[in-house]
Amino acid sequence: MSEPVQFSTRRKTAKKNKQALIEATLDSIAEVGIAATSVSEIIRRAGLSRGMIHLHFGSKDNLLVEAVKQTGEAYYRNLEDALSKSGPSPQERIVSVIHCDLGERALNHRSINIWNAFRGEARERSKIAQYTDTRDKKLNTLLFKEFLVLAKEESYPDATQVALDATHGLLAMMEGFWTDYLLHPDAFDRARCKTVALRFLSLMFPGSINQVGPIMRQRT
Repeated sequence: MSEPVQFSTRRKTAKKNKQALIEATLDSIAEVGIAATSVSEIIRRAGLSRGMIHLHFGSKDNLLVEAVKQTGEAYYRNLEDALSKSGPSPQERIVSVIHCDLGERALNHRSINIWNAFRGEARERSKIAQYTDTRDKKLNTLLFKEFLVLAKEESYPDATQVALDATHGLLAMMEGFWTDYLLHPDAFDRARCKTVALRFLSLMFPGSINQVGPIMRQRT
């Protein structure tokens, strides 16, 4: 039995209002920072009443957590889309991660301001910290699995440690690139950063990656 029209309409309206509050929060954070993102500022931007925040989230703090959660989810949707279009080899997938992380969809003026603002709150708010940690389990696991395959293919006796080092090194480098973009947006060179990341990996996996991109091998 289908849902009555009035309930369906209310559900859609509630979902729309909830998303409007999240987008208004993120827009405000991107433009004026978290400290200036007051309840009044959020509802002004969303065009909704003050009670809507309590209705949908219970509090402003809960709204902030949902906003940072959606930011992380958007990053991973973008990454998964990029990976779905990459080749199947470990080196192709790793290069796809680098290109995605430094691409304009992920790294732009709005996203870097939001990321930096939430990172500043992470120390005091554990619920926010879990969505702003560059060493989060999902991304670590993804990269480690691919690096481990390459380390074994290149006959490293300590393949697991090499894969761990490559994962840690690349994540630290990518975080550094985001910080560089935050501090020097006008001088930031995406192509150069991609080359630097690939040059680093080519030293660890010379048979699989060079400073231009993945080296494809004949599979027997």
